[in-house]
Amino acid sequence: MDVNAALADASTIPFWLDTELRPEPLPPLTDDEEVDLLVVGGGFTGLWTALQAKERDPNRRVMLVEANTIGWAASGRNGGFCAASLTHGYDNGATHLPEENDRLAQLGRENLDAIEAAVAKYGMDVEFERTGELDVATEDYQVAELREAHDPDSGFIFLDQQELAGIVKSPTYKGALWDSREVAMVHPAKLCWELLRVIRELGVEVYEGTKVTDVRDAKTAVQVQTRVTAETIEECASAPCSTITAKRVALATNVFPSLLKRVSLHTVPVYDYALMTEPLRDEQMAAIGWEGRQGIGDCANRFHYYRLTADNRILFGGWDAVYHFGRQVSWKYDQRPETFETLAEHFFATFPQLVGLKFTHKWGGPIDTCSRFFSFFTSAYGRKVAMAAGFTGLGVGASRFAGTVMLDLLSGEDTELTQLEMVRKLPLPFPPEPAAWLGIKMTTNALIKADENEGRRGPLLKVLDAVGMGFDS
Repeated sequence: MDVNAALADASTIPFWLDTELRPEPLPPLTDDEEVDLLVVGGGFTGLWTALQAKERDPNRRVMLVEANTIGWAASGRNGGFCAASLTHGYDNGATHLPEENDRLAQLGRENLDAIEAAVAKYGMDVEFERTGELDVATEDYQVAELREAHDPDSGFIFLDQQELAGIVKSPTYKGALWDSREVAMVHPAKLCWELLRVIRELGVEVYEGTKVTDVRDAKTAVQVQTRVTAETIEECASAPCSTITAKRVALATNVFPSLLKRVSLHTVPVYDYALMTEPLRDEQMAAIGWEGRQGIGDCANRFHYYRLTADNRILFGGWDAVYHFGRQVSWKYDQRPETFETLAEHFFATFPQLVGLKFTHKWGGPIDTCSRFFSFFTSAYGRKVAMAAGFTGLGVGASRFAGTVMLDLLSGEDTELTQLEMVRKLPLPFPPEPAAWLGIKMTTNALIKADENEGRRGPLLKVLDAVGMGFDS
């Protein structure tokens, strides 16, 4: 199979963003303003925060500023897996927060229910499908762990190889665990744009092309400096600047450098990549089955995730997670031909019956990763500023919960959420360079070796597990 031929005509624009449905850009902020709540960042976290703020207090003056356009970064580039889990899986939650893991699992389910309810309440066209997700074993050693997790009363259903073949047909599958209740599929960019529509209808003022450059305490308020986003250094010098005086500020910048220096080492940007196929014909769909339209992920440390779109394309992503020295985030890393070729090879190994199918889109983008692999929170200036970050690829659903937490923190009151250890405890920071680059490189190599050794974790991974920086996908 010549994967280069399958990739030859693929657009480099993320599929979800490559549509005429994309809203017209909104103007930047050029005047000084005073607001009750300022939300910084126009991805899922910022949008859900603004929506819930208006639901709590319709009279509150809420403003949202975004340096680029709404949903252009990770929120518009991901696979659209909207999961209930707040802790990147129950086992990872048990490792890091054993005493409250069960409660966090319940809060996650309630959060996913609330997302589904909001989609219905506001008539949001986001292609929401609560199909669940299949965790598939592609190696014999992975089957036993999936079988042990079988718990139909909780919605976790083990499927042996023959049963799975009746649902999705792939020669690589050995078995699967179907999480039937706790994952939904969405069109991520449509979710961003529909949230934008809703918050504007509720009275939130939204400005795009408005970059926040500084956040500082001003006794009873917070002063936030902004400037109109400029493309060049020359334009920067003359870009209009504004000052926003806000009673409260929610920072939702995630993968981008933190506006609070105290947590600048708590995340690293890791690049993830995906392909999108052309729509499958009826006979191609029949060849693979997949009538339940579940999301699918495999069980290795270097894993793939894939799902169907509304028009029966297949998104196929994952495998490589690429860190660039110095915590660099740049558009030039959005394309990585060697990863696209690998993904294409893996796609046709998974579904050889689809050989000849073309890919229409290939793209990448950065994920904000922290050492415990799920979101963390902090506040500043007497809880006048709150921040959430570190979603590690699980932000489609968890971002709404993060907005809830930030609003609780900004209320100044102690609530169940503000008292969670998840909220009070920061993950371990990553070291500065060059130690960060070297450590991530060594960990990646150790994870690859573990996959090659039937999942057995070597000395480095065992040390990371012991200090609370290990992860088993």
